[in-house]
Formats: sequence, structure tokens, C-alpha cells
Amino acid sequence: MPAGKVKKNLLRSDKTTSGEKKTAPRKKSTGAHPSLTEPGTFSAPRAQLPIVGIGASAGGLEAFETFFAAMPADAGAAFILIPHLDPTHGSIMPDLIQKHTKMPVLQIKDGMRVEPDTVYVVPPNHTLSILNGSLQLMKMSRPRGVNLPIDSFLQSLAQDQGPNATGIILSGTGSDGTLGVRAIKAEGGMVMAQDEQSAKYDGMPRSAIATGLADYVLPPAEMPEQLVRYLQHAARIETQSPPLTDDVILPDALQKICIILRSQSGHDFSLYKKNTLLRRIERRMHISQIDAIKDYVAYLQKSEIERNILFRELLVGVTSFFRDAKAFSVLREKILPELLTDKPNGYTLRVWVTGCSSGEEAYSIAILLQEVMEDLNRRINVQIFGTDIDEHAVNSARSGLYPSSIAADVSEARLNRWFTREDNQYRIKKSIREMLVFAEQNVIKDPPFTKLDLLSCRNLMIYFGAELQKRLIPLFHYSLKPAGILFLGSSEAIGQAHDLFTILDRKWKIYRRKNISTAGNNMVDLRTSPFIAENAAPQLAEPIKRVEELSAFQLVETILQQSDAPPCVIIDEACNIIYLHGRTSRYLEPPIGKINVNILNMARPGLKQELTEAIRAVAGNSQKVVREGLSIEHYSGYIPVDLTVEPLLGHAALRGLMMVVFRETAKISNNQEKPPLAGEPAQSPDVKMLEQELWHTRENLQATIDELATSNEELQSTNEELQSTNEELETSKEELQSLNEEATTVNAELQSRIDELSTTNDDMKNLLDSTQIATIFLDLDLGVRRFTPKTVELIPLSAIDLGRSIKHFATTLLDTDLADYANDVIEKLGMREKEVESKNGTFYRMRVRPYRTTNNVIDGVVITFEDITTLKKTEATLNVLNAELEKQKLQQSVAVEDAKKTARK
Repeated sequence: MPAGKVKKNLLRSDKTTSGEKKTAPRKKSTGAHPSLTEPGTFSAPRAQLPIVGIGASAGGLEAFETFFAAMPADAGAAFILIPHLDPTHGSIMPDLIQKHTKMPVLQIKDGMRVEPDTVYVVPPNHTLSILNGSLQLMKMSRPRGVNLPIDSFLQSLAQDQGPNATGIILSGTGSDGTLGVRAIKAEGGMVMAQDEQSAKYDGMPRSAIATGLADYVLPPAEMPEQLVRYLQHAARIETQSPPLTDDVILPDALQKICIILRSQSGHDFSLYKKNTLLRRIERRMHISQIDAIKDYVAYLQKSEIERNILFRELLVGVTSFFRDAKAFSVLREKILPELLTDKPNGYTLRVWVTGCSSGEEAYSIAILLQEVMEDLNRRINVQIFGTDIDEHAVNSARSGLYPSSIAADVSEARLNRWFTREDNQYRIKKSIREMLVFAEQNVIKDPPFTKLDLLSCRNLMIYFGAELQKRLIPLFHYSLKPAGILFLGSSEAIGQAHDLFTILDRKWKIYRRKNISTAGNNMVDLRTSPFIAENAAPQLAEPIKRVEELSAFQLVETILQQSDAPPCVIIDEACNIIYLHGRTSRYLEPPIGKINVNILNMARPGLKQELTEAIRAVAGNSQKVVREGLSIEHYSGYIPVDLTVEPLLGHAALRGLMMVVFRETAKISNNQEKPPLAGEPAQSPDVKMLEQELWHTRENLQATIDELATSNEELQSTNEELQSTNEELETSKEELQSLNEEATTVNAELQSRIDELSTTNDDMKNLLDSTQIATIFLDLDLGVRRFTPKTVELIPLSAIDLGRSIKHFATTLLDTDLADYANDVIEKLGMREKEVESKNGTFYRMRVRPYRTTNNVIDGVVITFEDITTLKKTEATLNVLNAELEKQKLQQSVAVEDAKKTARK
């Protein structure tokens, strides 16, 4: 695990007030690193806004919620969520995630600009791309099980944001996101993957982790802390002003790093482009939370794990099947047909794919060659050597197993023709795999392959310095045969070496070798570098010795031409003839109809049965088998022959091949039918009858053998039909898998909504119960929908009465018809209020209101009864008091008048 993962005690800095919305990423850090002011600190320019793409499938909602519950609202980054959604079902994911974060959560609209501290969620039935920070939506055009929205967006994010991009892969099935991870790493971005044990479905995280490119493997709850530390470190590095070229310590530090890597891996990176080295080293410094390059050199010396990780980082290359599709189309339609046209049948075509990585390009060329040979109806032997210095990549190429996401680069027809489906992966078919040999090889220092017809070196030299590129071009010229083809990447060229190659396609960088011998001074020692010089004598690596053996057919030809061998043929395990020596027409003849090179179908009468048994015996025990005294029918009579079948075991390149030797003898064995000679006395009738019976038996046996062969062909045809059916079932399985993922996501959303509604329902029940107000909810048909316990004092309701009309119930209210009031409110859409009295003398203030939904639709009636008995009693008491007061006032008034009258008298 990267060293940065174990640094758990780093504290967040530059916090803002909780809930405060930041309008720009942080540019300032409160805690300065001790090495920030020391020489040797460097950084590459970064974009202003970090953008984090997060992909998930089944089980992803829970992971999203856990992630954002731990994610600060002021991290200064934008988060773009790409879940697998049902294209026919509206998503409530933004609402669900909003409950776990203070950041605004928005469903993406076409053309929306990315803002900091904001979460964006892709809508259903859309794929997402990003261009200059603007989000672009497109309708999904491919069926379920084929769309790879996470790969698509992460690749777009890597192209648009470069090192500013971060990719996170969470729970899900399948392998969507794996290609996106490769793209982000190739552009210098950062990658996180969910720990498999914490993932509800571990398919997607496991596939991302298997690439070896994940910088952090963590549970979702721990990802935000590590992500914030990474972003803060990047923001601190941005503020460092000394330019990279002005740092006097940098060259010395780079030399030390190259020496450390050479001692670890045996490979010298000093001839790589300086900027390439610096970008990858800077990434590792960000991940490891180290600011100064001299500190990183010290850390690199101590940590073997970090040395291995940096070595892998420097080897990261983006590759895919038929990358630059138009370039491969030119190769398929123009270059390869011309290359193969003048090659004789049985010719061995040699191809070298340098820097083959995980093998996609090498297999792409093999597929094209096979297709072209089928178009030209040619039988040419092909040897493709795929080499790379990355052992993990070579092992991956050898397995020929790729994620289902390659469907984005390989057409459906080619997937069905050249691949077999294994669970959620595709494996290259054996017929293509057998054309290739993969080996570890360093194109800079190891001896090259020679006598090549095609050399492919695409997107490898872009990482090399100009001096190394100048040295490689003459090497490629030396490796190719006259008129051999050099296939470079679209960003590469032969430079000034126009005297060595002719341009065949300027745009896609395809060249033909000129027949000019390279001068001795052009073949320089590639192992010499400006930083490091090696004095060791060049040695041929063991893997190269193995793969540089003579081809099977060249070796057979050499053996046969140097010996006085009788007529013979070389056959493979399927009994197909792959090489003929001598005149074999006396023993074999082409069958009528479609061309067939199967030796059993070409065998003349008298040979097929014995030949079949001999081949079967050799295949079973790998021992030589001899059948003597055979009699083979020929136009001129019978030919006495001794048949020998033996395996070719002398060389690894010949394993699986057999040699069938025909040696004519002077007489026919007694157990074979012997034709009568001239002048010989006639045989007895009994002998003739026995001979005739024997002849019929042999004919019947031959007919049986033919029927068995026909049955075998029918079984083969049936097998192909079953294979086709299996492929259709695999397609259906993919669609069902996609549906299952979408259904899981929808179920998770609905379950979350159900939990929310359950909580809301509990809150509402407790609220109504605590108010002590009798309330009854009626639908448009005046059926009882809900009521509070206090209502039972007025209307005799129970739980089983839900749905019954209010008209069916008697109430304790005097002179009050609830149904009339409810119908009046529904018709007039207004509120009615009245004071009513129950039979026990309790007074209520009755309010009848329309029941409105959140969409302002009338969907029933709400009737509330507020107990105002105390109020009425108080009011009555006040009325009595007021009457007494008025009486007293009147009496006082009369007394005053009487007093006035008395005074006047």
C-alpha cells in the first residue's frame, strides 16, 4: 500500500465555518511544511478546481452516503457521481445524498459548469462527458449491458483535467471503471478504490485494484480524510514559486532517483524525457505527502515498496484494442494486404510489438493479420513477439484475459469471432493466442529481434528523450527486412532519418524500410546514458533466447533438406498438413470439393485406416509408430509401403507436430490383398469368394469410417451452433446483469425513501397525538383515511373502519352533519368553521378544510375539533359578571341621580 496511506495523523488545515459555501479552491495553508522553503521543492502547474469522478453500481448508494457523511463541505473540490441507473426509472439519488452532506447536490443539466464544493449526479439514460469544465450530457445509444458510463466519463475527465482529475471506484459488479482508472493514471491523476471487504459488491473495486494503479485502497468512510490531505498538499505545492529549471538541486536528485531505480529493477530511466520523469515523481510526492525532492530521495532509499510503486508509475501507458481506430483501419485495408500479397504459402511472417504493455496492441495486429489472410485465402505462418520491461504487464498479456469494458473498443463481430466470454471478462481465442510470444525485454539495452516484416512501436518513444529516439530509429531499420513496415504512434516520427524509411501514410506514421545498410556508427550502445554508464558486456536475456528459436517450419525445412529423407509430411494435432517433402502424390490426393488439407481426407484407399490408428497411437503416448507392408491403391495398381508416424520432440518450437513418412518396399505383406500376377494360375472359387467377402468387408469398413467422419463434421456444426447459442445466452446474461444492477440501485433508493417516510409517519403520529386535538382525514369519497385517538370521543372509530364512509357513523354532536360540511368544502374549496356541542355538553370549534397534496391537488377533507368547553364556561361566567357589573353600574347611576335631585331641592 502506498506510504501515504499509513499517515493517519495529519490534521486538516484552512477550515472554514461550518456550512459556509466557498467560491474558489483554497490557495493558502495555515500549517507550513518545514521543507517548503528549502531548495528542491517543485511542482507542475495545476488547474484551479480539483474534480473528483466517483463511479459505483450495485451497492453504490450506501457507499455514496458513507463517503459524503465523512466528507467536509469545504474541501474545495467538485464531485461528479456516475452510478448505474435504470434508464426508464427516475432517480431520487440527489435527494437521498443531500441528507448526508451540507454541499448542494444537483442533478446534472446539459452544459452545467462545474463549481467547487458541489455534488453533481448524472441523470438516468445519459452518458456524461466534460469539456473545459462544462458537463455535457448525451443520450445512451447502446443497449443494457454494453454501456460503460463510468469508463466513458473517467476517460473524458482524464483528457480534460489531466493531473487535476481524481477517480474513485466504489461498490459494483463487473469491471466498469477499469479503463477509466488507466486513463486517469496515464494523465497523472489520482485513483482511489473501495476496499473489497467493505464493498457490498466487490467486482468493480477488485477489477480496479487488479490493475495495480490504485493509489489508495480504503473503505468509503476513510476516503474523505485521505482525499482532503491529498488536495491540501497539492494546493500547498501550487504556491511554491521557484521554477523547476532554476533548481540547482534537481539534476542531482534525478540522477540519484535513476540510480536507485536501476539498482532496484535493472532498468535505466535516465534517457526518458525529463518532464515525464518529473510528472511521475511529483505524483508520488503528492501521494506520499512529501514537499521537497531531496526528502523524497531519502524516502525512496528507505522504502522498497515506494521504489516498486515509482517503477510501475514510470511504466504506466494507456493502451487498448485498436487504439487510434483509423490507423488500424489503414493498416488493415492498405498496408497488410500489400505486405502479404507476394508472400508464398508457408512463409513465416515475423512481427515485433515493442512496449506491448498488457498485450492489447499485439493481439489487435494478430487479429488483423488473420482477417487479411482469410480475405486473401492465404496460409501464412505468423510469429508475433510482444515485449515490455514490465513483468506484470507481460504476465497479463500472456493470460489473454481482459475486462468486459473492451467492448467499447472491439466491435461485436470481432468479440464473437476472436474472444470467448468468461464471467465478466473476455479471453482471446487460442487460434490468435498461439500466434504470439510475450517476453520481458528492454528495447534500450537488450538485443533486438531481427528479420522482421512488421515492427510496431506506438506511443513508446514519446516518453524518450530526443537523443534516445535518434538511436532507436537506426535500430528499427536494422531489425526490419527490406521493405519491412514500421508502425509508429500518431505523436511519433522518424525525425531526420528519411534516408532509412519511405513514408507510406504521413498522418498515421506508417513507413517502409529502404534497402540501405545502416552504418556501423549508427548502431550505438543504447545502454550508455548522460547520467549513468554501464560497462557490463551485452548479454542475451534468457526469454529472448527462447523466443528467437527458429520457427517450426523453418526448422523442419532445414532438417529435411540436410538429410536424405523419403517422401513425408508434417501434420499438426488436428491432422492438417502444414509441410510437404518429396513426391507424396502416390500416397495422397486432394479430395473432390472444397480445398481440404486434412491428411486423413487426402489418404488414398488402403492407407486411411492404418494412418488413423497410427496417428491416434502417437498422439496418445508420443512414441514412434510403424506400420509395415501396407498396400495403397494407385492408378497403375498397388503400391507396397511402410508407414511411419513419429512426434517431433527435439525442439520446443515443434511440440505438437508429427511427421508421417512413406517408404516404398519391394513386396506386399501377407495380410494385405495381393493382386494376381501375369501367368499365375487361377485361384479356386473358395479363395475368390473369400477375397470378395474381404473386399466387401473393407468397403463396408471404409464406408463406416466415412460415415464417422461425416458425423464428426455434423457434430462440429452442432458445436458451432451451440457456441452461437452460448454467445446469445452470454449477451442475455449481460443484459440481466445490467438490469440486476439497476434494480439494486432503484431498490436501495426506494428503501431509503421508505425509511424516510416511516420516520416522517412516526413524527406525524406523535405530533397529532400530542396536540390532543380530534382530527379526522377523509378522502374525496368521504372515506376515513386517518384519525387521531381524540376523535373516538366524538365518533366511534377503530382501525378496521379505515376506508368506510363518514356517513356510516353516528356522532355525539348535536345538529351537525359532517358529510354535508365535507361535501360543501370539496365543492367550494373553502374552509368552514362552526362551534358545535356534543351530547355530554362539551363544546368544540369545528374547522373543515380541503386536504391538499404537495402538488396542491385537492385529495380529500381534514376536519378538526378543538375543545372549547372551558372557553365557553369562562365566557358564560364573564357574561354573568358583566351583567352584575352592569346592574351595579345602573344602581350607582340611579343613586347618583337621586342624590342630584335631592341636592337640587
